[in-house]
Amino acid sequence: MRFFNRITLQTPESVELEFTLAGIGNRAYALLIDYIVWGLILIIFLIAWVFLSIQFIDVIEDLIGSDTQLELWLVSIQLLISFFIYVGYFVFFETLWQGQTPGKRYVKIRVIRDDGRPARLQQATLRALLRPVDDLFFMGVFFIALGKREKRIGDWVAGTVVIQEEQPLTAANVSVSESATTLANQLQTQADLSRLLPDDFAVIREYLQRRDGMTAEARTQLSRQLATQVKDIISLENVPQKVTANVFLEAVYLAYQQQSSSRYSG
Repeated sequence: MRFFNRITLQTPESVELEFTLAGIGNRAYALLIDYIVWGLILIIFLIAWVFLSIQFIDVIEDLIGSDTQLELWLVSIQLLISFFIYVGYFVFFETLWQGQTPGKRYVKIRVIRDDGRPARLQQATLRALLRPVDDLFFMGVFFIALGKREKRIGDWVAGTVVIQEEQPLTAANVSVSESATTLANQLQTQADLSRLLPDDFAVIREYLQRRDGMTAEARTQLSRQLATQVKDIISLENVPQKVTANVFLEAVYLAYQQQSSSRYSG
């Protein structure tokens, strides 16, 4: 019996990735945490706004006398800024933290696009703008509970899904060369492996697992394409000479696992 729904997404490199969906319980827990954090931010803003508004009204009354319309304008501006804080909270964190908010990071779930890539500013903005619609009469809960991909309205419009974070595990059928092991040790100091996301690692792992079943031409083309993209992601200036794309990907695969193992063990 499977307690969590899993989905398979296809990346632009035609690699299929399998993810575990976050589930309505995890998403509700993360949202509760986010609302608590957002509420604290809003309370601080409101306290500061009330203090500044009183000072501003006193100054205006000394100059032109009492004006009830001024108070209405201040209330309208307050509501508008509060809405921007509400939307901006989710947009800011999901863009900065690769699809995670403080709540999602604590619960270990993350927003990704339908092609397996991390959510960007466009997706985060659409999800945030439609969140009030999803919260209205619990429409989001209804869509998540009944949909196979557990998407709320914001997810459907933005083209995103919410998945569980999974610690990468070593695949038994991934073979690496000795030269890749040597290069992996060099990458630990020469490259920024922290920029490599779990989804990026999964793409590399899927390729290494399936490369033996590919034609030589397809294997060469895909390995070079992946190696170029990975090189840019990890900010590696130069790849050692005579290192093939396959060996480079093997080295990145090993280096990422070594870094993950040391991080989790520490």
